[in-house]
Amino acid sequence: MDGNDRELVKFTSLAHALFHTYELSIPLFVGTWMAEFGASAALIGVVVGAGYGLVGVGAPPSGVLSDRFGSRRLILASVVGMGVGFALVGFARGLASLAAAVLLWGAFASLYHPAGLSLISRAAEARGTVFAYHGAGGNVGTALGPLVTALLLLAVDWRVAAAVLSIPAFVAALVGLRIEFEVPPRDDDVGMLSAEIRRLARDSRGLFGLAFTVAFVAVLLYGTYYRGLLTFLPDVLAESPSLVPIEVAGHEVDPAQYVYTALLTVGIAGQYAGGRLTDHLPSTTAFLGALSVLSGLALLFPAARSAGTVPLVAVCLLLGFFVYGTAPVYQVVIAENAAADVHGLSYGFTYLAMFGVGALGASLAGFVLTHATSGELFVVLAAVAAAGVGFVALLRRL
Repeated sequence: MDGNDRELVKFTSLAHALFHTYELSIPLFVGTWMAEFGASAALIGVVVGAGYGLVGVGAPPSGVLSDRFGSRRLILASVVGMGVGFALVGFARGLASLAAAVLLWGAFASLYHPAGLSLISRAAEARGTVFAYHGAGGNVGTALGPLVTALLLLAVDWRVAAAVLSIPAFVAALVGLRIEFEVPPRDDDVGMLSAEIRRLARDSRGLFGLAFTVAFVAVLLYGTYYRGLLTFLPDVLAESPSLVPIEVAGHEVDPAQYVYTALLTVGIAGQYAGGRLTDHLPSTTAFLGALSVLSGLALLFPAARSAGTVPLVAVCLLLGFFVYGTAPVYQVVIAENAAADVHGLSYGFTYLAMFGVGALGASLAGFVLTHATSGELFVVLAAVAAAGVGFVALLRRL
């Protein structure tokens, strides 16, 4: 990498780490919000799911804004907006104000990935290396963000914890303003918005052939599983007799939060393994196998929770490994079923499926936990993954 690439890595990795810090810390607040506001899991699931959904739904228009106003501006706006959203979470006095804060976070979080990936693709010389470091920055947020959140919740009130978590966003924005790098000038002739919309509609119709549509639905089901699993997982784990809170130095420590953090950390290795796997196996074979394992692990979870700490933690670590290991696999599947000239558009729709429509998994999980049991939730998740297996099997026959 040259000096410009190194500055790009600093700028984008900071924002990427913050995105995943906030995204994966929210589940650690869910149980507290339910108790604080007297809300059911179904209602909190709708609130959180709406915020997560905006991350996916807002991605396509964010890509257009990035092209028109520049990625750097959008990334800085995203970072500041995520910080403001989390700060406002700490001031929530009811479900309405909490929902507004979470929605604000989701709206600004949606700006990051289209702008960040566009910036790297346009400005980096050693593009692959910069993308790798960018991914590593996200992994830092995935592993350390929830751990820091769990430690904060151990030491201070949840409102203070949310406010403290907002501070790195403002610091990162100030640091980002001081980072200098060169970006090739944008084409000033971006065209009329109406013409762009017509072109988008034409390309979308061409993209959604039978194979891509089947792959799209499979990714949507995976996204539903992903969000349905993670949103309430700390609270589901806390129901386990082997993970009851313990007192350490006068503080109540919830082991479930640290098992959740360990699951996310193991997911980093899963991402690497999933990427390497597609170099040696057909992508649809890997996708089929991953979804099959995820379905089986969901069925195993209730029994493992009753069997004791070791089986439960083992299943959780396997869930983390495979749920994150599936991500690079489906990305290859999408690339293989979309024409090269619409790869960008294909990933925009895929992001919408994975994080937009897939965010319904949070609402689904909340509904099941309100009207049934956590054991039945994992049966539902197993069925979702099994449906994904069916669609991938169909894709292999096309």
